[in-house]
Amino acid sequence: MATFLYKLGRFAFRRRRFVALIWVALLAVAGVGAATASSPAADSFSVPGTESQKTFDLLGERFPGTKADGATARVVFKAPDGQQVTAPAQKQAVEKVVGELKSSSPQVASVSDPYLAKGVAKNGTIAYAQVTYKVSGFELKDDARDALKEAAQHGRDAGLTVEIGGNALQAMPETGATEVIGIVISAVVLVITFGALIAAGLPLLTALIGVGIGVSSITALGSVLDLSSTTSTLAMMIGLAVGIDYALFIVSRYRSELAEGREREEAAGRAVGTAGSAVVFAGLTVVIALVGLSVVNIPMLTKMGIAAAGTVVIAVLVALTLIPALLGFAGKRVLSRKARKGAVAASEAEGGKPNMGTRWARFVLRRPVAVLLAGVVGLGIIAVPASSLEMGLPDDGAQPTSTTQRKAYDLLSDGFGPGFNGPLMLVVDGQGSKDPKAAAAGVAATVSKLDGVAAVTPPTFNQAGDTALLNVVPKSKPSSTETEDLVHEIRGKAGDAARDADARALVTGTTAMNIDVSEKLNDALLPYLALVVGLAFLLLMVVFRSVLVPLKAALGFLLSVVAALGAVVAVFQWGWLADLFGVEQTGPVMSMMPIFMVGVVFGLAMDYEVFLVTRMREAFVHGERPGQAVVTGFRHGARVVTAAAVIMISVFAGFIGSSESMIKMIGFGLAVAVFFDAFVVRMAIVPAVLALLGRAAWWLPKWLQRALPNVDVEGEQLQKHLAPEPAGERPELAKV
Repeated sequence: MATFLYKLGRFAFRRRRFVALIWVALLAVAGVGAATASSPAADSFSVPGTESQKTFDLLGERFPGTKADGATARVVFKAPDGQQVTAPAQKQAVEKVVGELKSSSPQVASVSDPYLAKGVAKNGTIAYAQVTYKVSGFELKDDARDALKEAAQHGRDAGLTVEIGGNALQAMPETGATEVIGIVISAVVLVITFGALIAAGLPLLTALIGVGIGVSSITALGSVLDLSSTTSTLAMMIGLAVGIDYALFIVSRYRSELAEGREREEAAGRAVGTAGSAVVFAGLTVVIALVGLSVVNIPMLTKMGIAAAGTVVIAVLVALTLIPALLGFAGKRVLSRKARKGAVAASEAEGGKPNMGTRWARFVLRRPVAVLLAGVVGLGIIAVPASSLEMGLPDDGAQPTSTTQRKAYDLLSDGFGPGFNGPLMLVVDGQGSKDPKAAAAGVAATVSKLDGVAAVTPPTFNQAGDTALLNVVPKSKPSSTETEDLVHEIRGKAGDAARDADARALVTGTTAMNIDVSEKLNDALLPYLALVVGLAFLLLMVVFRSVLVPLKAALGFLLSVVAALGAVVAVFQWGWLADLFGVEQTGPVMSMMPIFMVGVVFGLAMDYEVFLVTRMREAFVHGERPGQAVVTGFRHGARVVTAAAVIMISVFAGFIGSSESMIKMIGFGLAVAVFFDAFVVRMAIVPAVLALLGRAAWWLPKWLQRALPNVDVEGEQLQKHLAPEPAGERPELAKV
């Protein structure tokens, strides 16, 4: 591996114009594809194998012509205090708005009249009109949204309170200025780390090129592959972070090789052969974790994981080829002025003055038990809130109270009950029944007697008369455990009643779909963890030629991810420091958050494990004692790993400013998880454990040594291909 990458690095350095041209061409092609592609489809919450998805599919078959995924808007009216919407003046104002909505856009499919469709609350103060569109929320044109808002404003001008719920006003998520701030912080950290603008600019430039190709490709394929609206944002988030980090490690190793007196092409080859090997395996762990999300069998999550993994692969390829090519253009300007004048920084030279990494490693080696206990106990305390984790998928009730969607949600709850915002769709399939109408009536009678049911609408039959659709309104709000229990109860009781009539009863709807998604994600978490951790354990065993080092890496990851989940619960569920992070509405943690965070954080956590411990392994293989190898690893890697972690944290934290609650939560969770993993687990717990284990840390049974392939991450085979370096002379190359 190291020898192949050494050759690749030298080739890219020599043929730098050709390599750079290829990457620029790829960026141009991806950019043209993105510019000419059609808009991406709306988010898909398809959950194969669940009852709600089966029912949803059945509705499409039995009720052809219906646009089940079309955008909807609930325009809610409230009369002024002391008046009712049924009063002549108020009714006239409502009907005028309804009339405007019907002719507001060619994309409008239908608009219900509150006074004809039983859309008036019993107290007479609140009414609503249901607007159904022919297209999905993301396909809705701006003029259709503007017409909807304008009609609502006319109602307000007439003295009514008018708010709009539903997904018609749904827009693409915005990240805000904090994302740019994250990149600026990354640039500052790089300048401080390298002391040279050219060296600082290379990781940023190559990361942006890699992300540009990745995100543009996702945009170009968005409509073809039905990618969700958040896929490109998450790919950008992860691609930027790993792209900067991978480039940072190779540039840092290149500078280190130059500082030892090597020629530029040789330094580039050795940098890619050594640090590049770590980049390959670090990237592989991230890809395994992201692609592994497909085992959950939720198409949206699978596509998000594969798209982000593709961006990581591009980041690895950019680091291995474009970085050495650009180093060829940069010359020795990647070094600071002092280094170019021959005054090599002592921290970069063998035997120089101990740097912060060296001093910290020696401190940990002197007090390994105290450092280990402090790290484990500290993260354990932060992880405590994770025991109160509540998961669910958001509805309008999770929106900030200042939004019109949340105001409409609250008005409907006041007028029609909390369950009105999350009605259940009950389908009675009577194809095998002698009397489908009697079967549907029996199911309706059974469901209406349940304690948690507020109302059941009369059955509506399809054209063939063999399938009925009923709406069930719960007494509890959509995201409550009471509604979840009610869905299971309906499926049991209604199913029994339908079977007695040789029919079957199925429950679907947004609320039921959310419940099924949450349950499926919960069931998949442990198998996913076992698969990803198992594969990565084997990969790290190959990299480090050890059993205990990969085990320690996996346990450290679990500790950091549980602590990060505890922080997410404290902020987004309990509301601690909510104002600081711009969390306007607390509530359950999104169902996808834990499993997605586990996947991403595991991959990123292994990055630091590979980068830091590989240097220790390299020193140990070349004859250093275990303790001294730890110090050597920190002397060469601590500063760069610290810079990489700060950069990754700043990139992820930049997405906390997103208007999309899932992006905000993931950005916060990943930033916190990287902080815990890099600075507590990898920088404190790892050296403490290695100090306590000594030589046992690198133990591997002989039979396993023979069975495992030797990928030579530490460059031992590479050294054998290079000629010995005469004292006082520059190294000469052997034929490779």
